[in-house]
Amino acid sequence: MATPESLSPTVVPEQRLPAWVRIRPPRGAAYPEVKGLLEDLRLGTVCREARCPNLSECWSAGTATLMLLGTDCTRRCGFCAVTTHWPRGMVDTTEPARVAEAVGRWGLRYVVLTQVCRDDLGDGGASILGETVRSIRERSPSTLIELLIGDLGENPDALDAILDAGPDVLAHNLETTRSLSPKVRDPRAGYDRSLRVLRRAARLGPNGPVTKSSIMLGLGETLEELDRAFRDLREAGVDLLTLGQYLRPSSTHLAVERFVPPEEFDRLRDLALQRGFVGVVAGPLVRSSYHAEELYRAAREG
Repeated sequence: MATPESLSPTVVPEQRLPAWVRIRPPRGAAYPEVKGLLEDLRLGTVCREARCPNLSECWSAGTATLMLLGTDCTRRCGFCAVTTHWPRGMVDTTEPARVAEAVGRWGLRYVVLTQVCRDDLGDGGASILGETVRSIRERSPSTLIELLIGDLGENPDALDAILDAGPDVLAHNLETTRSLSPKVRDPRAGYDRSLRVLRRAARLGPNGPVTKSSIMLGLGETLEELDRAFRDLREAGVDLLTLGQYLRPSSTHLAVERFVPPEEFDRLRDLALQRGFVGVVAGPLVRSSYHAEELYRAAREG
């Protein structure tokens, strides 16, 4: 049985990128098709904006995580490569229809939608998120929809509006442990705020969406703190968890404290499952939407 004490860390200096953190070049017949479709419909993706290491793998398989409400975020987290900008309430009202068209043209069984934080909007962008879910449902009724949201300023009406649209999975990322949250995340975010958002989504029980969260490793967290975060997420009713290695986007972002080896990710996955998660994906290059459909089916069929 894995315990926090049994998961001894392996420290690797950031300047020596370990062999287990390697990003593959684009390949596969679907890659140019996905790229062309996104450009044609003027859609942003978290794959590009956040410099996801799995871009080539996912696009080559014909999938991408679409980013709603533009590509500029009103927050500045220490780990994130997305551009910070205050859009002054500007919203592209054609975005839901364009996203629905992309999903229909792709013929996706499962789509992951995420958002930039929009503190300039009273509802945090919830109306656009909800409309996008409904537009996809109308055009592609069999497509499963995962929605990865920000905290919406912890506006309960905004969150309820999204839940009313009926996403199959409602995800919100805790990102890191309690002690590191003030250093890692924008001051407007918060460890307890994120737990409250997830708890409100999970309160719907079997009639609501599967709930999901994600934590980055390598920022200085301790094993005991990670275990506490696992417990806090489970107490909030979260079903699914992903664990991945933090990779520094640029020299202006937070430094990597250590690179976590694959075998430690395996032990952390076992520990998280012991804490009660229905499904866990853990690995150096795992991100929130990695193998999203498989995790969802584990929750619904497990």
